[in-house]
Amino acid sequence: MKSELSKTWVFRYAPDSPDFIGDKGSGKMRFVAEPVARLIEEFNKLPGIGPKSAQRLAYHLLRGSDEEATSLAEAILTLKEKIKLCSVCFNITDCDPCLICQDTERDHSKICVVEKPSDILPLERTGKYNGVYHVVHGTISPAQGIGPEELKIKELLARLQDGSVTEVIVATNPNVESETLAMYLQRIIMPLGIRVTRLARGLPFGAELEYADDLTLGQALENRRDF
Repeated sequence: MKSELSKTWVFRYAPDSPDFIGDKGSGKMRFVAEPVARLIEEFNKLPGIGPKSAQRLAYHLLRGSDEEATSLAEAILTLKEKIKLCSVCFNITDCDPCLICQDTERDHSKICVVEKPSDILPLERTGKYNGVYHVVHGTISPAQGIGPEELKIKELLARLQDGSVTEVIVATNPNVESETLAMYLQRIIMPLGIRVTRLARGLPFGAELEYADDLTLGQALENRRDF
């Protein structure tokens, strides 16, 4: 059901209009109702959303039905209320353990270590990996005061103690901080007698797993090698 505002809304200042864009230096938008300006500012905080895109999204919601706006708001609230970390692999989940850790058809003798939960999705899309995961939630960065103690590394080591894991795949991003993490993991895991592999160098240096194409990432998984 459309609200009275969305039924009768006429753009006096379209998102691309020069009258709509904020005053340079003031950081404030002219002729824009405060709730609309606030929504634009919130959208603009999202990664990959610039000022123009934020304006279009805000006006799209304004034109839409009350049900669409309510559905979006409820989805965001549900995300924050129900999503938690899996107590086994520390991926984001709405059940504990997560569905991957619960899956008895997956190969639990292989653990793929990633930096963040969003790195799991592109790896799963390749269809080349049937093991489980461990999310360390970051990289080692002494300049930012982030050491191994701030990451989920001791939890990873705890998973390796029962002897059931035969391979740890280090699927960190190809950049300087991630390389430091990868070398640290290799140094502490190999003495346990567990095979440590990493993604093949098919990924360009400086790239992020989250944005790699499926073919490149699939080949990197298939051609992983020992340290």
